[in-house]
Amino acid sequence: MSELTKKKCLPCEGGLPPLNIAEIHKYQKKVDGWYVKPNDKKNYFLEKNFKFKNFLQSQNFVNKVGEISEKENHHPDISFGWGYAKIIIMTHAIEGLSENDFILAAKIDQIVND
Repeated sequence: MSELTKKKCLPCEGGLPPLNIAEIHKYQKKVDGWYVKPNDKKNYFLEKNFKFKNFLQSQNFVNKVGEISEKENHHPDISFGWGYAKIIIMTHAIEGLSENDFILAAKIDQIVND
């Protein structure tokens, strides 16, 4: 289990720079299977696809992600359907990645591993 799961997301109002690529790689080693990708503006985000046996399992997972997101006050983009869920995380206020994104990713992984 990553030490990130013990941390709490901190409010981000912007004004801080996003993590640079070296910092991103350091944090990426602490989460499992999350891809770092650039968007059209070349801002980085995290993405991970999850597979399930049916729609209900996907929906239950997404509901748990929603509960964690509300507790952390950090909300990912979620798409899901029969047997899958896709999560995209970034800190919109800074148009890139922050430690909060990796904290949320680690906590989402904890759902699957429990």
